Amino acid sequence: MNTAPHRYAGSTGPGTPENAYSVVVPTVGRDCLAECLWALGLSGGPPPREVVVVDDRPDPAGPLVPEAPGPLSERTRVLTSGGRGPAAARNTGLRAVDTPWVVFLDDDVRVRPDWPRLLSADLAAADPAVGGVQGRLQVPLPEGRRPTDWERGTAGLEEAAWATADMAYRTETLREVGGFDERFTRAFREDADLALRVLAAGWSLRRGERVTDHPVRRADRWASLRAQRGNADDVLMGRLHGRDWWSRARAPRGRLPRHLVVTATALATVLLGLTGRRTAAAVSAAVWAAGTAEFAGARIAPGPRTRQEVATMVCTSVVIPPAAVGHWLAGLVRHRDVTAWQGAG
Repeated sequence: MNTAPHRYAGSTGPGTPENAYSVVVPTVGRDCLAECLWALGLSGGPPPREVVVVDDRPDPAGPLVPEAPGPLSERTRVLTSGGRGPAAARNTGLRAVDTPWVVFLDDDVRVRPDWPRLLSADLAAADPAVGGVQGRLQVPLPEGRRPTDWERGTAGLEEAAWATADMAYRTETLREVGGFDERFTRAFREDADLALRVLAAGWSLRRGERVTDHPVRRADRWASLRAQRGNADDVLMGRLHGRDWWSRARAPRGRLPRHLVVTATALATVLLGLTGRRTAAAVSAAVWAAGTAEFAGARIAPGPRTRQEVATMVCTSVVIPPAAVGHWLAGLVRHRDVTAWQGAG
């Protein structure tokens, strides 16, 4: 596994239009890939020079079946990246294209019919100092009820800055900053890290006019617990970009400080009980219960409040704080030798 950004050595051919683009779609073979490619193939407007699907399954069991319909079927090829994560998969696609622009799409998005036309307009309107143009994400939410915790989390992508669910970059820009950092092995923070390096290199980033739909994926009740692995990536971001990376990346701060307090009181309750300090243990337990109840209530209140959703929120609100702290501590150990990126402010 590579442990540093991979240098891009591609080039753009002579006579290539300045707003010519290729599309790179990393995937682990989810069913939604077919719908993504189908929507792209049926959209109207200037087509991509090529579509590069990067198969990031660790051990591919046979070829990927879906392909883009119509003319794009002859412009689509599949590469493999060995299951090293979306950052490495995008770098694999990046090294394979030779257009002035490369557009990254996630395999669970659906471009709209006018997406190529609006994308071409976005790219044509970008002045030479613009290194990237972000698409506008729309997350369809259910009608007739409040969204669940998982659905609200997905809907947050609508306001996310530089999300690679639909993000166009100049290949020149990515060559200059070294592409995606492959130490981000999951789909979390690798896009923010890249954007901060692009901005620090003197490029600007803007939001375009094209719109892409991002449906909410199905998830089991423990999805929010697995998402706590991102706390280790937050440690890496801090090592690379300094303590103020949150504000510069326009990322919400999250609840880690509160999770630390709740987890500390849980541990204190156990230790105090084992040493016979019952009164102090009772006080600590009350603080833990209050913190856990506040967390659960904050997640339940804006939701549908069905029996299943409430049960899921209560169960996961108990285990998320220690899980978040555990992943954060693991990140501190794993990234203890990482030094600041040379362009970090």
